[in-house]
Amino acid sequence: MSIPLLFRPNPGAVYGFPHAKRLVRVDSPYQRIEVWDTPQLGRLFTLDGRPMTSTGDEFIYHECMVHPAALAHPSPQAALVLGGGDGGAARQLLRHPDIGRIVVAELDAQVVRLTREHLPEVHGGAFDDPRVELIIGDAAQYVEAAAPAQFDLVVFDLTPPDSPAAGLYTRAFYQRLKRVMSPTAALSVHLGSPYFHAERVARLLDDLSAAFAVVRTMSTFVPLYGSLWMMATASDTLDPAALTVDTLTDRLAARGIDTLMHYDAATHAGLFSASRSLRDKLGQFLKPAS
Repeated sequence: MSIPLLFRPNPGAVYGFPHAKRLVRVDSPYQRIEVWDTPQLGRLFTLDGRPMTSTGDEFIYHECMVHPAALAHPSPQAALVLGGGDGGAARQLLRHPDIGRIVVAELDAQVVRLTREHLPEVHGGAFDDPRVELIIGDAAQYVEAAAPAQFDLVVFDLTPPDSPAAGLYTRAFYQRLKRVMSPTAALSVHLGSPYFHAERVARLLDDLSAAFAVVRTMSTFVPLYGSLWMMATASDTLDPAALTVDTLTDRLAARGIDTLMHYDAATHAGLFSASRSLRDKLGQFLKPAS
């Protein structure tokens, strides 16, 4: 039996799927987890009614969250994923052969279990790779206890700031996070929709800019999220927006990355090129590459 699956990105907007089938619902100690099947995007999962990822378009989000930052680093060795229990970010990080260690710090074991079972296309067996270390627990506590200067990449694959992950989207946490990042590390974070979450996007960019010397924004349409979706990279030394097509082509070839579905060297510049409407809306935060 199909039922409507509707999402409300803000109080004044609704979108969704009129004919969806709920496959499973689990109420974990932290959140309500549901797995759905839809005609348009295949299987997807939601947390407390929010869309997280789908088998039909996950590659758009995960490729953009991982590869621009990873390619900006000449040889990333270790990566930390905050959240990311579906395994999609880890799967993309594993494409970079120099990365010998990936830590995924996921709060909810049920997210890992359900997505491994119902969305295997997303993780692609990433958690079975010996380079991936899955930590079930509070990501902030993991960062507090971790050894310094060990991660070259950090992927913020968390629920939005108006969720239990709110404490990780702060200037104070960014400073604590920098302690475990190498001097040439980069962070990637999803921001939200500039149309549905403009104030949130501006606040996140303001806080990132207070903590990191180089903050660059990306935007791309993600069907599951019903909108243009913004992400950012942040670093004290690396600037993904400054990478040329030739440099990207060479690094992708050297790393044997040739089977991506959305991101490539030709797409890269467009991700970092904000439209006029975005510049008008968030102009003070959309700094061009120097």
